[in-house]
Amino acid sequence: MKKKNEITLIFDSSSENEGLARMVVAAFLTRLDPTVEEMADVKTAVSEAVTNAVIHGYEGREGTITIHSRIEGNVLEIEVRDQGVGIPDIQKAMEPLYTTKPELERSGMGFAFMEAFMDELEVQSEKGTGTTVRMKKTIYSALNLS
Repeated sequence: MKKKNEITLIFDSSSENEGLARMVVAAFLTRLDPTVEEMADVKTAVSEAVTNAVIHGYEGREGTITIHSRIEGNVLEIEVRDQGVGIPDIQKAMEPLYTTKPELERSGMGFAFMEAFMDELEVQSEKGTGTTVRMKKTIYSALNLS
């Protein structure tokens, strides 16, 4: 098994591309032979990060989202980046049930899901320049691969 592998995907900030993003990362992850639960966790976290970028990062404007994924050993790292409006208060935004878009029936659980399904979550943001979400997940089923 190759020890390190990386991919980068750049796509328009359109909600139709959320499914593409999750499937590309899922396909990339398959080389580690994850369990169904591990795969579902990663796909959900990617969906939430991309959806946040589309809805909150660009607020309906056009832009691009970049996903950079890396596998080293049995650890998957995912970075989802936009150049949108940024998050004024990251700590507040990460509180469960907090949403800046209640009129869109947003649940405010995006960051909570990312945090629950991934082993590590880091959010960096600057007003007017965008947001970067970094996530890591150890794929324990990959330990049995030779």
